[in-house]
Amino acid sequence: MQMKIIERVDYQNYLWDVKDTPDIKVITGIRRAGKSEIMKSFVDRLKMNDTSANVVYVDLSVLENESLLEYHHLYEWAKARHKVGMKNYLLIDEVQLCEHFELSINSLHSLGLYDIYLTGSNAFMLSSDLATLFTGRHIEIHVLPFSFKEFYAYYESDTDLQVLFDRYVVEGGLSGSYVYEKERDRKNYVKNVYHTILRRDLTEKYNLPDSKMLEQVTEYMMDNISNTTSSNNVSNCLTANGTITNHATIGSYLKYLCDAFVLYKVSRYDIQGKKYLQTLDKYYLADSGIRFAVLGRRNMDYGRVYENIVALELLRRGFGIYVGKLYQKEVDFVAMRGNEKIYIQVSDDISNPETFQRETDPLLKIRDAYPKMLIARTKHELYDYQGIMVFDLARWLKEGDSVF
Repeated sequence: MQMKIIERVDYQNYLWDVKDTPDIKVITGIRRAGKSEIMKSFVDRLKMNDTSANVVYVDLSVLENESLLEYHHLYEWAKARHKVGMKNYLLIDEVQLCEHFELSINSLHSLGLYDIYLTGSNAFMLSSDLATLFTGRHIEIHVLPFSFKEFYAYYESDTDLQVLFDRYVVEGGLSGSYVYEKERDRKNYVKNVYHTILRRDLTEKYNLPDSKMLEQVTEYMMDNISNTTSSNNVSNCLTANGTITNHATIGSYLKYLCDAFVLYKVSRYDIQGKKYLQTLDKYYLADSGIRFAVLGRRNMDYGRVYENIVALELLRRGFGIYVGKLYQKEVDFVAMRGNEKIYIQVSDDISNPETFQRETDPLLKIRDAYPKMLIARTKHELYDYQGIMVFDLARWLKEGDSVF
């Protein structure tokens, strides 16, 4: 099956908004999230919108560019292609393949020769490393796997919205898997990406003795997505199952997984006291397709998987997210963006009156005037319940920010 190209408009617009600013633009994200394709599309847009611009693009993973894998050569090559009196753009894909690339980039940036854009392996371009790598200012453009809206655009001629959503939950957003017709082959693709991140990226970067414990930690977290947890909880569980470890080691491994964008850590927020809490965080997986490829339907809880999908979608839409605590109850998300604040509950089936009451009670107890939402598999149009907006999950994901 031939790969269909979906224009990732939000990322393209973000890149366009920061174009010509003096910052180094760094496109980050989990392996195979589509960073290179986003850069190539941006190159095309630059050339189309300003035919007089000098757009210099290079992919360091291509054999013909092997000579540029030495940082002095990369620097001289880029410097020689600068054109005086023109807008100059330098875009380097897989920049980490050049050892000490930051020396070349910082020198070019300090000379002001180019508007610079970079992509690289998530193991070498971690968010936590960027400030150390680049002495000048940088902007991070963080890329997530395909959203359901993008998945829908890819497959929209095939079937209806709700059936496509059921597929998205299982197949996920690593779009490289979409070219495979058989589920077995799609799962193998996703598993290969997952194992490459753990075994090659993280195990090598942090000089771990082996990847076995890292895999055990990751599988535990995938099995407990959307549950509050701590490094102590993980350590105790692994130790009880025969893997001797401690909370400090587990804490380090969780940080590595977050740095590589496999997991996203979400802290808790006291709604009544309006303060952030330091205990029992939640962790969300970068893509639900990874969970299904690695664990299958073991210990399946669709409500928690849906919560994970909503968490990633809120991050795509630019929200900071927190787990809300109100008295002894929990609100799945307190989502904040600028002056906006939204309280959100996520559920599977709310047709049972008891389930519906359990999900709406925490929202009804919040006394401020910020919007409140319940997102579930209603398969109905939006409706209002005592001021709570009740959304069908698939429709909310497909509609994008217009639903707010």
